[in-house]
Amino acid sequence: MSDPYESIVRTGPGTPMGELMRQFWIPAALSKELEADAPPVRLMLLGEKLIAFRDSSGKVGIMDHRCPHRCASLFYGRVEENGIRCVYHGWKYDAEGNCVDQANIPARQQFTDKIHTKAYLTVERNGLIWVFMGDRTKAPELPPFEVCSLPESKIDYRFVQRRCNWLQAVEGDLDTSHVGFLHFGAAKPSARLDREHQDIVVNRAPEYKVAEVPYGLTYGAHRPSPTVPGGTYWRTAHYLFPFWIMPPVASLELNIMVRAFVPMDDDHCMFVGIEPKGYIKENNQPGAFLKDNLHPNTTDWYGRYRMVEAEENDYLIDREEQREKSYTGIQSIHTQDQCVTESMGEIVDRSFENLAPSDIAIARNRRMLQNTVKAFTEGKRPASADDPSLLTHIRGGYYTTTEPGDWLKLHREEVQKLVKQSATAIA
Repeated sequence: MSDPYESIVRTGPGTPMGELMRQFWIPAALSKELEADAPPVRLMLLGEKLIAFRDSSGKVGIMDHRCPHRCASLFYGRVEENGIRCVYHGWKYDAEGNCVDQANIPARQQFTDKIHTKAYLTVERNGLIWVFMGDRTKAPELPPFEVCSLPESKIDYRFVQRRCNWLQAVEGDLDTSHVGFLHFGAAKPSARLDREHQDIVVNRAPEYKVAEVPYGLTYGAHRPSPTVPGGTYWRTAHYLFPFWIMPPVASLELNIMVRAFVPMDDDHCMFVGIEPKGYIKENNQPGAFLKDNLHPNTTDWYGRYRMVEAEENDYLIDREEQREKSYTGIQSIHTQDQCVTESMGEIVDRSFENLAPSDIAIARNRRMLQNTVKAFTEGKRPASADDPSLLTHIRGGYYTTTEPGDWLKLHREEVQKLVKQSATAIA
């Protein structure tokens, strides 16, 4: 039986979803990972084995790891004098992928002008390296996420590898009904919980509104607020093409953040979090803190940003704590999410699923992605691929309102009221 979601889970070269993703800028690495004339770094992106390096002048190159001479890996190359030289025969390439020297060939016989390795367009902004893996002539502006406009000193970047397909990782962040169980399952109404989390704990079964929008999909989980008479507590989130998520992990006022689940290959993805520095503070609420416990990076293809907690050690689950205190027995929100999405398998067998009304955002997002990919193969590009300004002033987050009316309109009005206050809110 063929997988009905094949067109949206596969992202390698030539696949429909992979080609769509190549129309957008991709967060590839932290600027601090690459030093001038230092050894190259291996990257896996969209099923391609790449190397990244910084040349003598500070320019970043991201290119196919194979030397186009005899296909030896440029990972073993020498980064020197504004380029990288293959150790096999001494052919050298600049950051744009141009061959600039063929050291094993007499000068009169060289044909450097005819050799070019596959190299991608790169841009650095505020400590993050972005790569565009599509047609350079169609590269749009970088996405204008609010958090990306902050100076580098005000931004926290989080990279964490996840051993599963990109789509099930995205769906984990689209699924808000799990918050009251996976992360707050042991919590009870008390003075220790802030007002918003009181609302989650009192009513763990919200209802949903979902809408397709020009940049992806928006949903709002809503329930009557037990703390604001006549109020409705909303948790609003966005999926933004091609792999971005704005989940409601903080109040709408503070939630100036965005996350990506960038496919490395079909079985691995990289969580990339871009957050205002210190915008979520650790506290004593059960499970309500973020912690990335990472191994030191190694040089292999899957050696970057790997969590210590993994399937091999059962994510360090503490069964005694699970019985007595924390519901999961697993420390930190991120590790809890990592556990459940990886436990589904590298690519989940969705034929085994039984979706429920609480999964409406996931079901609608899958259908929207299938339709978008089909339209793309027929020549229609997603609107935000050509017009990144559609991503301006978008936030996920939670809030309570007593105002009646259309939920999307109310959400936009709440965001507009807060945009001008952003600098004060995160100071």
